[in-house]
Amino acid sequence: MPELPEVEVVRRGLARWILGSTIEDVEVLHPRPVRAHLPGPADFAARLAGATVRDAVRRGKFLWLVLDDDTALMAHLGMSGQLVLQPPEAPAERHLRVRLALSGGGAQRQGRELRFVDQRMFGGLTLTDLVPTPDGLPAGAGGVDGAPSAPLLPPAVVHIARDALDPHLDAEALIARMRRRRTGVKRGLLDQGLVSGVGNIYADEALWRARLHYDRELAGLSAASLRRLLAHVREVMTEALRAGGTSFDSLYVDVNGESGYFERTLAAYGREGRPCLRCGTPLRREAFMNRSSFRCPRCQRRR
Repeated sequence: MPELPEVEVVRRGLARWILGSTIEDVEVLHPRPVRAHLPGPADFAARLAGATVRDAVRRGKFLWLVLDDDTALMAHLGMSGQLVLQPPEAPAERHLRVRLALSGGGAQRQGRELRFVDQRMFGGLTLTDLVPTPDGLPAGAGGVDGAPSAPLLPPAVVHIARDALDPHLDAEALIARMRRRRTGVKRGLLDQGLVSGVGNIYADEALWRARLHYDRELAGLSAASLRRLLAHVREVMTEALRAGGTSFDSLYVDVNGESGYFERTLAAYGREGRPCLRCGTPLRREAFMNRSSFRCPRCQRRR
């Protein structure tokens, strides 16, 4: 499932190419991706037609386009969702679900389509209102250069915490909350209500860098240890952003259909049996929360 770096790569592409664009027409080819719009696909298409995209905003793994009527088109990529830009004459993708015809805006390229492609259909598009953020601060990353967005959130995102790359994250308050949690450190990193955007891949990478076992209790870690861990979370996500994200298969691509290449530099995730890049000990894969956790048994010892 895409994590913060992958969603941010998509957001940046949308901000670059479609801000200021008008949605001329909408075609829903399968109803499941718009299932959250209870009035149905026809109403979804009718409400979007004629709207202009004012901003592309992300908080954690959540992404939305702010429209000129102060509503938003929220996208969740799920396991295999893609938002790709294509010329109208491009052949339809095998798993094309929704297409939005655009005009103007962005790089002033006319006749573009924004296509939602989803093989497994766990993702979707939702039209939603916007509400003020609880703290009155920008909702998340927005604009072409990631500039602060308006202090407005979709209601479904209000409970989602700020992420490690958010300049408005109160790191010391987060550390204090972590130290009150009697749960494993990896469970804490995956808790989107505590800190958002971290998934299985980047949790394993940050814990490897911090030399922490995934089951170490948060409450038992010092504030200094948690500061170092957060610094590693920021480092690994920043590096992944530079690489365009992590793509193990063709299901994650940016808006131009290109895959990221951060998987080439992963130190822990997916490296079962391969030597630790620090000490040479073969890495282990262990069951964790219905998924896998990868660690070095020497550098990340269980206590």
